[in-house]
Amino acid sequence: MESLPNLRKEFDEEYETTKKFFDLYPEGKNDYRPHEKSMKMMPLATHVAEIFGWPETIMKTDKLDFAAGDYKPTILNSKAELQQKFEEDYQKTKDTLEHTSEQDLSGRWSMNMGEKVIAEYTKYSAMRHALNQITHHRAQLGVYYRLNDIPVPGSYGPSADEQSF
Repeated sequence: MESLPNLRKEFDEEYETTKKFFDLYPEGKNDYRPHEKSMKMMPLATHVAEIFGWPETIMKTDKLDFAAGDYKPTILNSKAELQQKFEEDYQKTKDTLEHTSEQDLSGRWSMNMGEKVIAEYTKYSAMRHALNQITHHRAQLGVYYRLNDIPVPGSYGPSADEQSF
């Protein structure tokens, strides 16, 4: 079984689900957070959008070194900026996956803090990790929506606010 067609399909499906969430993103709630230890809503949503660009980084590099400044969080201020970032990063992933081979997926990739390896993956498993991160953080965003009486779209089945697909 080839992994690449499945990755393409999964990123497409996650894109469609995430798009529903971002279409409902509430202006004026960027700084909302349910707890002092929680991320604010806009940085959380931005992080979800950014993850859609991870496959490009994974395929073009061998590692992401936080100590070297390889990652700089994107700062967005509006729903329109969020949607634009999301579309741009999703397109990067579509383009990357179109130019990736099965063999490319077996390469190694890691997240580091200088010499310390935080996590090590195959490029395939790094992309699976990205998909898991999308799911995880989008679910957090769903909790923020619920706590603000914003309809929560269905993800893998109906939600209390969206009974059909």
